[in-house]
This record gives sequence, structure tokens and C-alpha cells, in this order.
Amino acid sequence: MKNIVSIDLGSNSFRTLLYDGLNHKIIDEYQEVVGMADGLIDTSKISLEAQSRVIAAVKRSIAKLKYNPEDTICVTTAAMRIAKNSSEVLKRFKDECKLDFKIIDGEEEARLTLLAIKYALKREKKESEHFILIDIGGGSTELIINSGDEHFAKSFDIGIVTLAQKHKNRETIITELEKRKKEISKFISTLNIDLKNFNFVATAGTPTTIAAVKLGLTFATYNRDLINGTQLSLEEIESFLNKFRSLSQEEIFHLMGPGRTDFIESGVFIYRLFFQILNKDKSIVFDDGLREGVAIDYALKSNK
Repeated sequence: MKNIVSIDLGSNSFRTLLYDGLNHKIIDEYQEVVGMADGLIDTSKISLEAQSRVIAAVKRSIAKLKYNPEDTICVTTAAMRIAKNSSEVLKRFKDECKLDFKIIDGEEEARLTLLAIKYALKREKKESEHFILIDIGGGSTELIINSGDEHFAKSFDIGIVTLAQKHKNRETIITELEKRKKEISKFISTLNIDLKNFNFVATAGTPTTIAAVKLGLTFATYNRDLINGTQLSLEEIESFLNKFRSLSQEEIFHLMGPGRTDFIESGVFIYRLFFQILNKDKSIVFDDGLREGVAIDYALKSNK
């Protein structure tokens, strides 16, 4: 199949990709913050408001990318894994949007995201054999360590939305993350791999937002091609956090667009936590993620 449409419905974002499966090139994309995990911690359900936001986003993505929803490969992740009403929500999406979503577990999410990042590193002519990857999502964060032909992955239930809504202020968020340090460090130590010379790679909205601000981009001028391969230091992340706290709501909206402003701090704290655990002082940022991995995986299987 030449052109593939993949959709990643995350806990915070809806991301659609139009992909040339023969030449492995991105043709076009659509993404929007839909806040699907909003209220999930309190109710254990995907709200009707969140469902409506997803349906509206689907319609806008079809208008932009001109695709047939019945031909798409659709995956959904942490929020749907948690929600008690996930089956009825997915039925509604199928009935109203003709999208057939598959809930994937953390392991499959990690595998597909890793596939996308391997392609991205090669595209940007960066070392693609030995690296550590984090994918900071709305409902979970995936940690993946790639060592040659092997990879080791674990999904941690700390996401930018769920963390912010469970812990109402920055002090309790930081305390919670301090508690999780031991669990994450323990997983890494069991692998018995020297990560000193492994590149530290990050994907998802938090690192790409920080990279965009570093490059002087706003929500309106965001450019994935400029973001990909951008290097961020721990100092730049701390500097972003200080800048973010000094901005007005209007200025934050101008920089980040709708749906991210309430959760960016928790995202920065998660990102910073992995810098500390991994003992790294810099990170490479990519916009590529799960939706690209879904498309690449489908293309590889179809072209055999």
C-alpha cells in the first residue's frame, strides 16, 4: 500500500498522519489536543465532553487530510486502558466516525514508538543503535532502552494529565515523582547495561514544546522539521520552567496553543526526573512517535 493513514488517540492528544509507505515519507499530518484523560482520575471514565472533542477533531482531520476513516489504522493508549467505559466509547467512535480503534498495551506502544524513533535517528543521521528513549504521554510514560538488536521497555503510570489531576500542586507532584525514582531506577539496574554513552532521546508534547520555545517558534509557527534532532540541556529545561512561570495566560497560549498549559509543568517535572535518574545533561528531541511507528509497521508488513 502506498499511502497510509495512522491515528494515535492519546490521553491528551489526537494525532493523524498521512504517510507514503513505499518511500517512507510523511506527506501531511493533523494533530490537536483533545484532553481525553480530563477528569479520568476522579471518575474512571472518559467524559462525554472529551468524547465530543475527539469526534470534532476527527472531522477536522478528515477535512484537512481527505482520508477515508474506514481505511485508517487507529490505536489508543493509556486513558483507554484505564477507563471503565472504554468499550462503549470506542463503539461510539466507530458508529459516529467509522474509526475502529485498537487499545494497545504499554509494551506494544513502546515497540511502535521505538520503531519510529529508529527511523527518525537514521533520517537525521544520528546514532541509532544505542539510545534511551522516553515518551511522555498524558496517562503514562514509556521508557525504552535500545541496545543493538535488543530493546527493553517499561510503561510507568505517570502521565502529564493524570499526574497533574491526581496531585493538585507542584509540591505534591514533585513528592510523588521522588517516590517513583526508586521504581524506575530499579528497572534500569536490572538490565545491567552501562548507559553512559547512550544518547538520551525524548518524544511527545513536553519536549517538543520546550524545543519549539528554544528555537523561537510559537504554536502558529511550529515546524516539526526544525524540532527533529534539536538538543536540549537540563539547564535549558530549568530555564523554560522559569520562563513559563513568568508568562501571562495569553503569552502561554500564544506559545503552546490550547490544551497544554495546565499540564506543561507536570511534563517538565517528568522529563527532569529522567535526566536525573539517567544522569544525563542533554537530550535529543523528536516529533516522531506512536502514529509514525504505526504507519511504518503497517508499511513494512504490507511491502513484504
